[in-house]
Amino acid sequence: MKKIKPGNIIMQILLIAFAAMQLFPLYWMITFSLKGNMEIFGGNVLGLPQNWRFDNYTKVVEETRLARYFFNSIVVTGLTIFFTLLFSAMITYGIVRLKWKLSKAVYTLFLVGMMIPIHAVLLPLFLNLDPVLNSYISLVLPYTAFAMPLGILIMVGVLEGLPKELEEAAFIDGASIYKIFFHIILPLLTPALSTVAILTFLSSWNELMLAVTFVSDSRFKTITTGVMELIGKYSTQWGPVGAGLVIATIPTLILYMALSENVQKSLAAGAVKG
Repeated sequence: MKKIKPGNIIMQILLIAFAAMQLFPLYWMITFSLKGNMEIFGGNVLGLPQNWRFDNYTKVVEETRLARYFFNSIVVTGLTIFFTLLFSAMITYGIVRLKWKLSKAVYTLFLVGMMIPIHAVLLPLFLNLDPVLNSYISLVLPYTAFAMPLGILIMVGVLEGLPKELEEAAFIDGASIYKIFFHIILPLLTPALSTVAILTFLSSWNELMLAVTFVSDSRFKTITTGVMELIGKYSTQWGPVGAGLVIATIPTLILYMALSENVQKSLAAGAVKG
């Protein structure tokens, strides 16, 4: 019989405790969405609902244009991910593989963009985006701009670890630089692209500051601003608000479960390179 080391037991206990800490907010949000105000602000804050209020989900659908807001979030987030992945991959290829004097300076310039807080550019963005306010473009442009620096950082680390022999062989066979990029480089960057896609999804899907500032037309509001409509001026039923948050969280969980394996591969590749 294999002897179990005390250190392994302690490690397992710590990992279980850490997993419970990570899952607790999800549990609380789900139970929160199935309660009424009396339970939420009463003595049953953390426990299971005494009266299961599934009608909270019916209310959030009926009292808001949730389907429209959900669709708008999918459009904005989908376009943001597409442009972020495409432009980040192109810029990364130009920085890493194409030799030119200002490649490092341009790379540094993009990394500096990670240090700029969104609040610092809110007013300049509002003034410059005035012609396209209350449209998908007013959100897709800044979301893509803020997501690209991190995407470039991740892809540069992965692309630097890929051998150049594949590209050289393709060049010898007469492949153009565009064919090499789309048929060789992009498939090899799939784990990094998945990582960037998830991070971009999280940042754009959950973003509220720009969505509230740039979009006032209900036709283009995203789900984060739509849930805010459930908050009343004088009183609020918090159960439906929790139901809206649960619905807004579902796509995030689905995307991560679908792409988690590629994320792990990307992180492992970066660790090996380092």
